[in-house]
Amino acid sequence: MAKDFAQDFYTSQKWIRCRDGYMQSKGYVCELCGDVAVICHHKEHLTPANIHDPEVTLNWTNLQAVCLECHNTIHFSTSPTREGLMFDKDGNLVQHTSPLEQKTS
Repeated sequence: MAKDFAQDFYTSQKWIRCRDGYMQSKGYVCELCGDVAVICHHKEHLTPANIHDPEVTLNWTNLQAVCLECHNTIHFSTSPTREGLMFDKDGNLVQHTSPLEQKTS
């Protein structure tokens, strides 16, 4: 969930267009593990000091397409869950399955 200072930015048309364009350019593939990417992550985290700087907020060199598991790993020095589990976009603890595992089941 976005921090209070970033709420307006994450609902802006500029961000939505930038995010959607970037994610499409990466084919919605996680740049770290190859799984399905669902989050457009800012490598340099947004702060109250840089939230209005488009070189940080809208620059594709600062973006990364990532899956939920990799995003959790980025934000936590240790895994926040037991191996094979992850948090979904609603914060629920769920079993992690890769797209390959889903195709074979």
